[in-house]
Amino acid sequence: MSLVSWEPYRDFLALRDSVNRMFDDVFVRRGEQPGELALSAWPVPVDVYETRDEIVVRAEVPGIDPKQVKIALTGDQLTISGHREREGKTEGRNFVRVERRYGGFSRSFTLNVPVVADQVTANYRDGVLEVHLPKAEEVKPKEIQINVQ
Repeated sequence: MSLVSWEPYRDFLALRDSVNRMFDDVFVRRGEQPGELALSAWPVPVDVYETRDEIVVRAEVPGIDPKQVKIALTGDQLTISGHREREGKTEGRNFVRVERRYGGFSRSFTLNVPVVADQVTANYRDGVLEVHLPKAEEVKPKEIQINVQ
């Protein structure tokens, strides 16, 4: 007979993971604004940062063909959406655990800053989509020289 060490929190962590997966599968994820619902089958993690000249959105979309991703800018609303296909052949496989998400996703952001729409660029590298949104000239900070008399 072998002894097995008892880890009292292991069962609670497994239960928490199961409940989280259940809620992720059943309910849509809340959007960025209070009361807003994101129409997404799975959450796409993003980083959004601002520099003096632009706003940059970096989204993790590994395993997705860049042709399956759409970027739309309507007014001050940026939407990134796409689709990840499930692997084709599953015959002869008995999945023990499936955590990767498949299907459609969509993330929307209100920019709150005017951008130059015809100069927006997007790059995809190593599973990260990076969208550069140049700020309009009227919102860029202007330096004012002080004249000393």
